Amino acid sequence: MISRRTRALTAGVVALALVAAACGDDDDSSTDDTTAPTTAAADDDMSEDADEAAADAAAGGSDAACETVDSVSLQLQWFTQAQFAGYYAAQDQGFYEDFCLDVDIVEGGVEIVPQTQLANGDVDFALAWVPKALASREAGADIIDIAQIYQRAGTLQVAFADAGISNPADFEGQTIGNWGFGNEYELFAAIGRAGLDPASDVELIGQQFDMVALLEGEIDAAQAMTYNEYAQVLEAVNPDTGELYQPEDFTVISYEDEGVGMLQDAIWADAEKLANDDAYRDQAVRFVAASMLGWTYCRDNVDSCRDIVVAQGSTLGASHQLWQMNEVNKLIWPAPEGIGYIDQTAWDQTVAISLETPNLEGATVLTEEPSDGAFTNEIVEEAWALLAETGVDLFGADYEPIEVTLNEGGE
Repeated sequence: MISRRTRALTAGVVALALVAAACGDDDDSSTDDTTAPTTAAADDDMSEDADEAAADAAAGGSDAACETVDSVSLQLQWFTQAQFAGYYAAQDQGFYEDFCLDVDIVEGGVEIVPQTQLANGDVDFALAWVPKALASREAGADIIDIAQIYQRAGTLQVAFADAGISNPADFEGQTIGNWGFGNEYELFAAIGRAGLDPASDVELIGQQFDMVALLEGEIDAAQAMTYNEYAQVLEAVNPDTGELYQPEDFTVISYEDEGVGMLQDAIWADAEKLANDDAYRDQAVRFVAASMLGWTYCRDNVDSCRDIVVAQGSTLGASHQLWQMNEVNKLIWPAPEGIGYIDQTAWDQTVAISLETPNLEGATVLTEEPSDGAFTNEIVEEAWALLAETGVDLFGADYEPIEVTLNEGGE
């Protein structure tokens, strides 16, 4: 357990209530209050020791006491980019430190399967798309979804506007790119719902994790994420105009809008340890709580989170990362049930598509319903309880995205 301290959140939330709770004063706590307590109001009730703790917190000091500092690791599912900005922000802004955690963020890559790293005991937590992780779980990985950070799917199919592709039914007779590696099932579900046979009505080809094949005319529609590959076409120069391509030059099919979106970035934990190791469970709750603070910070400080990710060494440029941060926020916010909550309807849709949608080889993601214990909302709810008195907005009902101008090459 931790001797809890909180410092002023740069997003504008001063978490003095947690400091007061650490000093034994919780008379004014309210889980329904979404307004940050003011320094003046809190100071009236705080002891001298609490005053000193609050001053240290507001100054961003790092010498407030934790009984222990726990080292944990998080496996990302791809290279450093704003897709993971909330975790980098939690590290940069000291939120993990505030919860007495020392977090090692492990970069992903093409050959890295995050849920396998977790199941093998190489990391403590991992980020993975739900269908991929469920497939690993069916194969024997004892893992559990403890926080569904992305509430919506960000997968697209992008075509030039003059290709005549505006919905999945228009895929007939066209060359359609996809990444494979378990990323193709939303596409196959959309093809099936359009009444097409993917083996005979559509020419499906493997696509690199970029938009070169689309821009060079090798495929008619390319797979893309809202926050990454779609930006790549808008960062490219249109040879006919000498200017950057514009959104009206393309048609975009959203699999979320088509009703075949599958749950994507989630935090996964070791199920056996979560059930039997109280220390690990406590770490999981604190890790999720601090990560939530990171994501709320990025919601309210888009430019800052762009800078944090760029400073971490992302190979993608600043305008691309700003676009990515803005688009990732749209997948998280608003969070009607609260950030991290695993919605049963969205879960059931993901499982149904995983069970019912075959790829070209006839394989489905899952061959049977996930066994009990595939996900839990208990960790999220306990994390919310830790944050209840901070006044931080965990719902983002009034969230509005910003406008982003992309530069050539994403610079």
